Amino acid sequence: QNDSHSSTAGAGRQFQNWKMKAEQAKKVEFIRTAEKLKTQLANAEKDKNGNLYNRKSDFRAEYSILEELERSMSVSRKTEKAKILQQLSKIQHNVKRLQRQLKDVKPTPEFVDKLKELMEEVENAINAFKEEQRQIYEQLLKEEKTAVNELSVFERKVELWALDSSTTEKVLKFPLARVSVDKKLENNLPKDVVEFERFLQRTGGRQGGWDNYDHQNFLKVWTKHKGRLSYVDEALEYLCGRTKEDIEQHGKRYQEFLILHERKKESIKKWKEKQQQEKERNLKEKEKSEKMLKEEWLQCEEAQKQKAEERRRQQAAAEAWKKQKAIAFAMEQASQLKLEEEKEKKQLKEPQRQCHMKLLLARYSLQKKEKEELEKPEKEKREEAEKEERKRIAAEEITKFQK
Repeated sequence: QNDSHSSTAGAGRQFQNWKMKAEQAKKVEFIRTAEKLKTQLANAEKDKNGNLYNRKSDFRAEYSILEELERSMSVSRKTEKAKILQQLSKIQHNVKRLQRQLKDVKPTPEFVDKLKELMEEVENAINAFKEEQRQIYEQLLKEEKTAVNELSVFERKVELWALDSSTTEKVLKFPLARVSVDKKLENNLPKDVVEFERFLQRTGGRQGGWDNYDHQNFLKVWTKHKGRLSYVDEALEYLCGRTKEDIEQHGKRYQEFLILHERKKESIKKWKEKQQQEKERNLKEKEKSEKMLKEEWLQCEEAQKQKAEERRRQQAAAEAWKKQKAIAFAMEQASQLKLEEEKEKKQLKEPQRQCHMKLLLARYSLQKKEKEELEKPEKEKREEAEKEERKRIAAEEITKFQK
């Protein structure tokens, strides 16, 4: 247990030593940075004084104003420094009082209350000093930012002044040419487009008469604040030479610009949609016309095909009729020829037939005669029997009648 306690105490001492070394390193770094800044400040003061107090300079009148400003700022810095030293002295005095009280500690409620009150007083003084310095630093940072922005604006404007004057002439000539074009096309353009172009001509173009640099800075701040009125204060930092009224007026003009520009876009969109619809309608009519022409052509082609088919059928029917007639004629000729041949054959066989018929007739007559000769006795007997039968019947009838 003693070993663990001693090791813990050793670790605590090592941590304290490390902490003291870190704080010492921070102090050394802070002092080094302060010395470096002090050297830079001295060099800047030297350069400034060399230009500011040079009585042979061509800009002596302007430098006199800066010289007066430098004196007033120097007095202000000295006053502020004295005030800070006074506050630090007061805080130091209170801290020393607290240290003296801590050397003679009395375990009484009155002493504790007094010590607490003294500590709160020291703490409040330190916090008040820190808060005041923080506000001062924030204000200085804001002023530094404004100064840097103003310098950037002036540098940019000097660069623009150095540009060739021909560029400026081209920029100035371009809107005039556009006006003439607008006048020519005014009757053919949508109403909102004409109104937007007239607004640009009336208010100094897309940038409202401002140069490109100022307008771009205005747009950057405007976009950042989304058009809320809070943009004006920040815009003043970027727009050197512009008043609050100028910025507010430019903002109102830009709002109107956005509204008219949106109307123009919507109008152009509707115009394009109308053109597209008209184009589609013309295309449909063209397709319909082409379809009708195609149908008519197909109908004509079909009619021609039907006529050609009808001609082929008629031609085929005529050919078939001719063929049939030829066949019928051939058959008739063949039949006629056959009849003639048969007639000739008959003519050749007629004497033989007649002779044969005579023979047959003679044979038939002979056979008939022979038959009659053979049947004659029987016929006579039959006739005699019939005669006797008739006599007998007649006698019987007479006998019946007599009774």
